[in-house]
Amino acid sequence: MWMGNYEPLNLLGLLIQSVFIENFLLANFLGMCTYLACSSRLATANGLGVAVVFVLTIAGILNWLVHAFVTGPEALSWLSAIGIDAKGVNLGFLEFLVFISVIAAFVQILEIVIERFSPALYNSLGMYLPLITVNCAILGACLFAVTRNYPFIPNTVYVMGSGFGWWIAIALIAAIREKLEYSHVIPGLKGMGITFIMTGLMSMAFMSFTGIKLANPTADEPPAPKVLNVQDTAAAPVYKQNSTT
Repeated sequence: MWMGNYEPLNLLGLLIQSVFIENFLLANFLGMCTYLACSSRLATANGLGVAVVFVLTIAGILNWLVHAFVTGPEALSWLSAIGIDAKGVNLGFLEFLVFISVIAAFVQILEIVIERFSPALYNSLGMYLPLITVNCAILGACLFAVTRNYPFIPNTVYVMGSGFGWWIAIALIAAIREKLEYSHVIPGLKGMGITFIMTGLMSMAFMSFTGIKLANPTADEPPAPKVLNVQDTAAAPVYKQNSTT
């Protein structure tokens, strides 16, 4: 439940896979609105990237606990320990609402903290900081981890890696956009036009990893095949095929 069949090397593979191979921005195209709006400056992109990693990691952990003990199949079986029979109760229809509520709560806490300790970053992010609540990359990572039945520790590694992948993508495009301000770009492509082109090229580069599978949980070894010896062969019945004339 907590670790599953994942070894440390598989956890490292899962981290690399979530960052590069299954990058939420450049492979799954989730969270594009905030990515395009807050990537004009590298400092702003880094601040938002750190916020997304923090929110996604904590929200992913809490949403895993919610799925495991509240909304998942047979999740309420633990209530039998206190005399409540909830074996047939299924709260799966509330999963989306609960997941979004958890994300919204942490975004609100994060907004208060950033406003208190970094007013400049808070002002630069503006209205897009509260929009982390409805950032489909955060909700998507939580749902992906749940539907893939990751145990607790692999779930934590996956959601954290997904956050770092999002951060890397927005930091890369922000650095490129800062350089493009001093480049000769066709007037018709300035702004969002060249940003979409660069995003497409970056996506092609990241999607070249498609098909690589680094996270393989260790399965129980199958029983070794039985090798027949001479005595077994001699004792085995012999079936003759009837010949037809």
